[in-house]
Amino acid sequence: MMNETASEASLVEMRGICKSFPGVQASDDINLRLERGEVLALLGENGAGKSTLMNILCGLYRQDSGDVFVRGIKADIRSPRDAADLGIGMVHQNFMLVDTMTVAENVVLGMPSLAFIPDMAAIRQSILELGERYNMTVDPDAYIWQLSVGEQQRVEILKQLYRKAEILVLDEPTAVLTPQESKELNAVVKRMQAEGKSAVFITHKMDEVIAFSDRVMVLRKGKVVAEKVTADTDPKDLARMMVGREILFRVEKAPFKPGAVVLELKDVCADDERGLPALRDLSLQLRTGEILGIAGVAGNGQRELSEVVTGLRPVKSGGISINCVDSTNKTPLQIIKSGVSHIPQDRIAVGAVGDMSVANNLAMKDYRSAPISKGIMLLPKRILEFARKMIGQFNITTPSPETRIKFLSGGNIQKTILAREIESCGSLLIAVYPSRGLDIGATESVRKELVAQRDTGKGVLLVSEDIDELLSVADTIAVLYDGRAVGVMPTEGADPEEIGLLMAGVQPSGKESNS
Repeated sequence: MMNETASEASLVEMRGICKSFPGVQASDDINLRLERGEVLALLGENGAGKSTLMNILCGLYRQDSGDVFVRGIKADIRSPRDAADLGIGMVHQNFMLVDTMTVAENVVLGMPSLAFIPDMAAIRQSILELGERYNMTVDPDAYIWQLSVGEQQRVEILKQLYRKAEILVLDEPTAVLTPQESKELNAVVKRMQAEGKSAVFITHKMDEVIAFSDRVMVLRKGKVVAEKVTADTDPKDLARMMVGREILFRVEKAPFKPGAVVLELKDVCADDERGLPALRDLSLQLRTGEILGIAGVAGNGQRELSEVVTGLRPVKSGGISINCVDSTNKTPLQIIKSGVSHIPQDRIAVGAVGDMSVANNLAMKDYRSAPISKGIMLLPKRILEFARKMIGQFNITTPSPETRIKFLSGGNIQKTILAREIESCGSLLIAVYPSRGLDIGATESVRKELVAQRDTGKGVLLVSEDIDELLSVADTIAVLYDGRAVGVMPTEGADPEEIGLLMAGVQPSGKESNS
């Protein structure tokens, strides 16, 4: 069937790939090629088909039509194991690791070639050698729960390298990393390239496309709309190809005019799920008309901070006040009634109900009052009217308002949550990674909306690991490390490198934070 020999063929070639879901054509006659020693960046808006295409390559989905060739040979990839046998591995945005197992155990977990009684000493030695070779050292005997997010990502990559992966799919790999860790990841990818390995890099960060990739392919609505050598393009050009219009990379906002204190934490302490300290004597203030940005690598108390404020996690000691009213350990419903909205970190488990319609998810904060209810009776027509308004205003891509939300892309689920929470916000908006997983056009809209909320006199607590986002949107930045605020500074004049060091627990002088 093929004219070229295996040695002359592309490392991976996907031809005429089509894949549809109910009401959605996710992949529409897509052709993709990946050469040996190449990094291909895959760009596109939410729902453009990037993840679907890579899930087909990695055996998680089966294409409706089209063919996949690996090293010039037609491949029948029916499962992740089939993909692994072909040297294809994927590092997912949400890590596939078992917290209660060691690094070494996670690396070999599920390998079909593993002996009934594995030689763990040899496995540990191999992991150490791989870590030294790629400058990704990690203790093979450490438990996953003991590692930082950056270290956990190292484990995911080491797992694929241990399994001899030559084709690595990286899904939003820098979303949870500090700037320093992102640079380290780039160095790892370059080392892999030098050895002839290849990678597909999915990201929404234009500067990282430029830094990481050799070639870029842009998808829109399941079709390839552009393909360029990375050196021949720039972030603005890429953004325009993605969304079909000019994108502003910095949010225009009026001068900072703070008002009364809307949220105050005094010496707050709280534990995580394991009963270990997550917040340690944390004190913060947020005023009306202010966006307070919380910087930090995931796992340093950001999630717990948002949960103690919204009533989802108990406070062990200290106090929280909202609009000068003691709100310590109030119930979530009491917090909602006090005017607080919450865009949670976990949009699937906490932010949305998968088996409910988009319309009903949008109405979850307003169903107790007119116009979408009358007494104890919900008014379905009013709910649909409200949903159509929100879908249009927030550009949510869905076959219909009555589509179950679990069938939407992750980005469009996030847009639905954003629409609901912003629409129902009274005086305080807690936004935890609000632009994570969103394309650049949607990210621009979210950032503008956060500033608009601030300009109407609301207080916004913005949790983000994206320093550029914080510098663009926030008025004040507080850096969390190990549950403590290790630095609070005005955004104007803030040094990104200093923030990155604080996020890693290092004082700018080079001295380790003793927090």
